[in-house]
Amino acid sequence: MKHKKFLSLLLSLVMVAALAAPAMAAALPAGWTPADGARMAEDPNAITILHTNDTHTYIGNVQEVGEGEKKTEVPGLRYSTVAGYKATLKNVLLVDAGDHVQGTVYGAEDKGQTIIKLMSAAGYDLATLGNHEFDYTMDGTKNVVEWAKESFPYVSCNFFYKDEPVLEPYKVFEVGGKKVAFVGITTPESITKSTPKYFMDENGNYVYSIAGGSDGTELYAAVQTAIDAAAKEADYVIALGHLGVDEASKPWRSEDVIANTTGLTAFIDGHSHSEIPGQEVADKSGKTVLLAQTGTALNNLGKLTIASDGTVTETLLTMEDLSGVTPDANVAKLESEFIANVDEKLNQPVGASEVNLNIAGPDGKRSVRKEETNIGNFCADAFVYAGEKAGFEVDVAFNQGGGIRATLPAGEITTKMIKLCYPWDGDVAIKDITGQELLDALEWSYRTANAANTNEVGGYLQIANMKVEVNLGIKSTVQQDENGVWSGAPTGDYRVQKVEILDKATGKYVPLDLNKTYKAVSGPYLLEQMGDGYNMFKTGEPAKFVANDYVTLVDYIQSFPVNEKTGLPTVALGVGYDEFVHTGRINYVNRPLDLNEKEWWYGAATQALDAGLMEGTDKGFDALAEVTTATVLQTLYNAQGRPDATDAEVWYTDAVNWAVKNKLVEDFAEDKTAARGEVKEILDSYLDMLGVTTGEPLMKGNEKGDLMLDKALTRSEFAQLLVNLTAVPMPLA
Repeated sequence: MKHKKFLSLLLSLVMVAALAAPAMAAALPAGWTPADGARMAEDPNAITILHTNDTHTYIGNVQEVGEGEKKTEVPGLRYSTVAGYKATLKNVLLVDAGDHVQGTVYGAEDKGQTIIKLMSAAGYDLATLGNHEFDYTMDGTKNVVEWAKESFPYVSCNFFYKDEPVLEPYKVFEVGGKKVAFVGITTPESITKSTPKYFMDENGNYVYSIAGGSDGTELYAAVQTAIDAAAKEADYVIALGHLGVDEASKPWRSEDVIANTTGLTAFIDGHSHSEIPGQEVADKSGKTVLLAQTGTALNNLGKLTIASDGTVTETLLTMEDLSGVTPDANVAKLESEFIANVDEKLNQPVGASEVNLNIAGPDGKRSVRKEETNIGNFCADAFVYAGEKAGFEVDVAFNQGGGIRATLPAGEITTKMIKLCYPWDGDVAIKDITGQELLDALEWSYRTANAANTNEVGGYLQIANMKVEVNLGIKSTVQQDENGVWSGAPTGDYRVQKVEILDKATGKYVPLDLNKTYKAVSGPYLLEQMGDGYNMFKTGEPAKFVANDYVTLVDYIQSFPVNEKTGLPTVALGVGYDEFVHTGRINYVNRPLDLNEKEWWYGAATQALDAGLMEGTDKGFDALAEVTTATVLQTLYNAQGRPDATDAEVWYTDAVNWAVKNKLVEDFAEDKTAARGEVKEILDSYLDMLGVTTGEPLMKGNEKGDLMLDKALTRSEFAQLLVNLTAVPMPLA
């Protein structure tokens, strides 16, 4: 199958037509481009599939229009826009790939019922279940399906109750003279990313399951069975999945499913909040399948087109693209009335903040799921405050980063903002846990942390009254079952090497006692319901209720001093929650187990590892291993920010091209062990490139001053050179 964005011939025809008869453009339906008109004129049987995913109940999107004093907010991309655009198209279907009933106060208000009313009114034809469709318990999931059934069905080929399918695995539509089948796929991560207890009976036995398999084979088999059945009835088979492309979701990603199945025409995806405007992925037979995803929060509307010749294209439409669309009046009325009713109840200020309490870091990524953050600290401290306010002794508190959904911006903070941060309407509780259970929870939490700090995990713990040190040089060997639930301590060393607990009597931190009982405040989601796989809290009495989750934030904010100017309790600058400042609660180090403090190279190795200039190998730091030329060039290339990076197949290609261009090396035939003399020449050329000089030579040789230029460079020696290099006054990333 050929995939291409535009047909050049058609574009030419459109341009000619536009020049010859300008009035033709005005005749196009609102929201149509000239390319749309040309395609439909040339190919009236083309099929359009509009799609959304991970809308997370963002039904009130707005956009700014005008300049200066005339700037104002008007409705942005909403369900009413989607409905209005669908009405302009022929041979069209509208589908959703999951996570549409939870995420903001608008979903939590009635557990998604109004969202389903809006989707029904907007003309949705089909949907699949995302992991957040399970957030209102299994009865809540059944309610969602029931509310929707008169307007659109749900499909999922891998969701079972006692080995029997809960939903139809696929649905076939006849459109444009062809039959199009959609195979529904639900992420196996739903069990832990929602609440495992929701999938169990009263005796703690799993009765609901989502086929996945630790190696993905159960998922692939379920999908292939559905594809094969659907292919007997349809001309095209499209996956409507909630799997995503995040590395942490392997082997259950959409790319994994495509690579291990055959027969799909395209894959409409969700879950990872990725904007994918048409990625070509080879299936098991080598055939290309188009993968698409719209991002999140209804920032885009996906538009997948199947031409009569089978060509598949994908476009992501923004509100700017759809600015000419007339919103559907009925849907717009439902939206505005519901939003107004909810906002009226929740727009009263409860306090203020002088700092942004951020879920994201400076790079825009969700830091709350991968490192210490100010909002994570704030929410965990609020748990401590709530427990103590309720009359309990509190030792520690923790909260999963994925449960903190929105930033609390500087300025007035309203109840609505807090409910956007905590849309769950969940409980906070206190429970006795052992030091060993706490250690196992922390080990589970930080199992995917990496030196590049790229792995986001919803179950990442933000903590209070404790400090932890995580050794990224130790590979996680924590045990889990087939559902991704913790099942045992690591089979090797713990990554969490140090845990210290605040002694409130002295104000000092003391080592964790594995045999001691600690009073921990968190949500029942973690303490008792195995949420995010936390299945280690087995001892002690049942958890005791402390407060509603959003009340913990309200009360904590109102515990701060009142600002005389505003009359509001205010979180001030400098009280421990400043933006993008780590306070030492969660600390990462990189210490392979073969590091020896008695060796001459220990200090250099630890500095290079902690700075991210080097990483351990599968053998540890491996101090005596020889370094290759490509490794040296790649390290320097990384230090310069990887300019002009490509997707080259060989890992060092970009670094070599950069080095040749900047005359660090003359040529590079093949990678081989680097001699000390060769590395000295490369580093000298690197310093020349930067225009800097050193007071002391980077390479100093042995006690006799012999530089041993013909000797192979070892990893320990390379570490020392890198440390020497960082002492030179120049920008080294």
